[in-house]
Amino acid sequence: MSASTYDTIVVGARVAGATTALLLARLGLRVLVLDRGRYGGDTVSTHALMRGGVWQLQRLGVLDDVAAAGTPPVRRVHFHYPDDTTRVTLKPTPGVDALYAPRRTLLDRIIVDRATAAGADVRFGMTVTALSRDHTGRIIGVVASDRLGRRLRASGPLTIGADGIGSIVARAVGAPLTWAASGAGSAFLYGYWDHLPAEGYEWYYSPGVSAGLIPTNDGQTTVFVGTTPEKMKLARAGGTWPGFRTLAEAVSPDLRARLADGQPPRRLRGFTGVTGYLRQSWGPGWALAGDAGSFEDPLSTHGITDALRDASLLSEAILRIHAGGATEAEALSAYQRTRDALALPLLTTVDSISSYQWTVAELQRSLLDASSAMSEQFESTQDHAEHSSLARVLPASASDSAHRVAP
Repeated sequence: MSASTYDTIVVGARVAGATTALLLARLGLRVLVLDRGRYGGDTVSTHALMRGGVWQLQRLGVLDDVAAAGTPPVRRVHFHYPDDTTRVTLKPTPGVDALYAPRRTLLDRIIVDRATAAGADVRFGMTVTALSRDHTGRIIGVVASDRLGRRLRASGPLTIGADGIGSIVARAVGAPLTWAASGAGSAFLYGYWDHLPAEGYEWYYSPGVSAGLIPTNDGQTTVFVGTTPEKMKLARAGGTWPGFRTLAEAVSPDLRARLADGQPPRRLRGFTGVTGYLRQSWGPGWALAGDAGSFEDPLSTHGITDALRDASLLSEAILRIHAGGATEAEALSAYQRTRDALALPLLTTVDSISSYQWTVAELQRSLLDASSAMSEQFESTQDHAEHSSLARVLPASASDSAHRVAP
């Protein structure tokens, strides 16, 4: 078994984990990132970035890479209801000229590449099997193995769980829920259509069902249908494709007709409803970021934006610890308080939307509330960033290695 020592160990190399690693490596910290998947692999995602997420990518200096890869800019959002459509044109703001919905095979790889260039040790195909503890119970590292069974023991003062809903870190430390949504969450079927133009983000709503069109890379459009887990199970009883068509017809006959004009994928992907939550996000020697600590129903299309938010807040907390400006408990508890204050207004609003227990008029009010919550979270995140010491490692351009700063 090989053994190594790092300043920080990150479990998970998706958006939350890779972004945290990128920021910490730019600070000059020795960072190990372990992910059980493969480099450039896909994952379940809505893909859609909201304004706060685009702004965070701009701060990181990676938005240009996303755009250069052919990710289509989104400047309009359409809300389709049974009897009318509302169109919203995005107003450009500093750092956010448009919205984007990159494939995760692209976005995650771009951030991982930047983290590696900044000095992070990123290893794929590594499954964390246990967390190491000292005699007090403090987390002091991880034990992992690769696909050939070779084991790695890594130690460090902080282990970050950025490993999603089923986080092994959260389970191992027994991180309790501090808030949970009231419903079971939405269930989805989705796929990638060719030759199906979308006028920006297009959201469809009808009592008990939802759908969306999201333009992404390679000229494709992500199409999803969503409903409650119970209704999804009934819809799929006769097969996945018949269930998809039934739900598409229920939300909008116009959508069903539009889909017939495009080229459908060979297969559809599914996501079973998961109740939204907040978890305790830190303890002695550990912290959580992204879906490991905070999960919002995908109907919000805010998950990637949340992951980028957490990575920035957590990296700032770790910087304070290493700079001697705060103890671990002080810095990480402040991270959780800020995360919760930013996340809860949107979480509670999305909880009501994902219940599907609404009339169209009630839904429209909830969507306005969600928009306000997103705007307030974005503005608060910007205000927080203005006072953040991370500004010195957030280049608008230039190589990562040129901006590494020892704490």
